Amino acid sequence: MNDVRFGPAGLPLRYNGESNQVCSYIKEIGLGAYEYQATYGVKINKQSAGVLKENSIKNDIRISMHAPYYINLCSNKEDVIERSKERLVQSARAAGWMGAYRVVFHPGFYTKYTPKEAMDKLNKAVNELTEQLDSLGIYDYTFAPETTGKKSQLGSLEEIVEICRAHEKFEPTVDFAHLHARDCGMLKYKNDYGRIFEFLEEELDPDILHCHYTHIEFTDKGERRHHILGKEYGPPLEPLLDELIERGWKATLICETPLRDDDALIIQRNYRDIIKTKT
Repeated sequence: MNDVRFGPAGLPLRYNGESNQVCSYIKEIGLGAYEYQATYGVKINKQSAGVLKENSIKNDIRISMHAPYYINLCSNKEDVIERSKERLVQSARAAGWMGAYRVVFHPGFYTKYTPKEAMDKLNKAVNELTEQLDSLGIYDYTFAPETTGKKSQLGSLEEIVEICRAHEKFEPTVDFAHLHARDCGMLKYKNDYGRIFEFLEEELDPDILHCHYTHIEFTDKGERRHHILGKEYGPPLEPLLDELIERGWKATLICETPLRDDDALIIQRNYRDIIKTKT
C-alpha cells in the first residue's frame, strides 16, 4: 500500500477530550493524519503544542497546520501585508513546536493588481518573511500555499507552483475542490487529475503531496460552499484515488467536508477498496 494518510481538517466532530491529545482518538478511529486549524489566530502555547507533538509521534499521526485565514501577502495595503507576515511567523513557530510538517495558508487576493503584479507583491513579502524568520532563529517549518477556490484570489495551480519554485521551504497544498470550483467544474475524469499530477511531477516532484478534498458548490465566480460527500456535487473521488494509487505517491489527504472525520473514513475505505481490486 502506498503511504497515503487520511484525516480531518480540525478536531473530529465527536471528540470531547483535550485538543493536544486528539491524535490518540484519530488513531483509535483508524485515520492517520490531522490538520490543526489556527483559523482565527495562533493561540496554542509552546507547552501544549509540545504535548500534541508527543501525542502525534506516539500514535504515528502526520500533523499539518492551517495558518489563520486573515492572510493576504499581495494586499494593496501595507499594514495588511505586515500583519499577514506576523501571522505566518507565529504559525511557523507553532508548527515547529507541534511537529507540523506543513503550514498551509491562502496566499491572498488580486484586489486592484494584475496577476503578475500580485505575484510580485507576494514574492517581495515572502522574501521579507523568510529573512525575518532567519533573524528569529525559526527554521523548522515548511510553508504550503494552497490552491484557492475563488477567481478573485491568487492561487491557481500554476501560481502555487511558481511560488514553490521561487522559495525554499515551500511545498504546495493542492485543494482539488478549490481547483474544481475555480475553473467551474474542471475535474470530471481520471485524466483531469492526471494532468495535475503530471504538472506537479514535472515542475516540483514533491516528496509528499499535501492535499485537501471536499465536495463543493460553486458559481461563475468560484467557490461557494463545502458539502458532505454525496452525488450532487463534485469533484469525483474515485478517479483521484485511482490516480494516487497508480502513481505511487506519498500523500496526505485532509478532508474538509462538514463531516470531516466521518467522510475521511469513507475516503480511506474507498481508497483501500480500489487497492484490493488492483491486487
